[in-house]
Amino acid sequence: MVKAKDSSKEKSPELVAFGEAVRSQRKARGYSQEAFGDVCGIDRSYMGGIERGEHNLALVNILKIIAALELRPSEFFKALDNTPKNTSSKS
Repeated sequence: MVKAKDSSKEKSPELVAFGEAVRSQRKARGYSQEAFGDVCGIDRSYMGGIERGEHNLALVNILKIIAALELRPSEFFKALDNTPKNTSSKS
């Protein structure tokens, strides 16, 4: 018997792109995942899920992450627009 694919476990491309942008910015600043989670006030394991695109974040947590990266929201989201997953889907 073939199991049906559980679509509830599929990752949203937007969440994956957000997570990749967070990971890229975090690494560029020399933070480990644990240290960055401490700066943001977000648990390391939850931060890992964010970076893998597994969590749909509340605005408060998005702003905590952006503040910890020492960016303005507009700067972060402009960079997010330029990630490969987002540039390929634009017409």
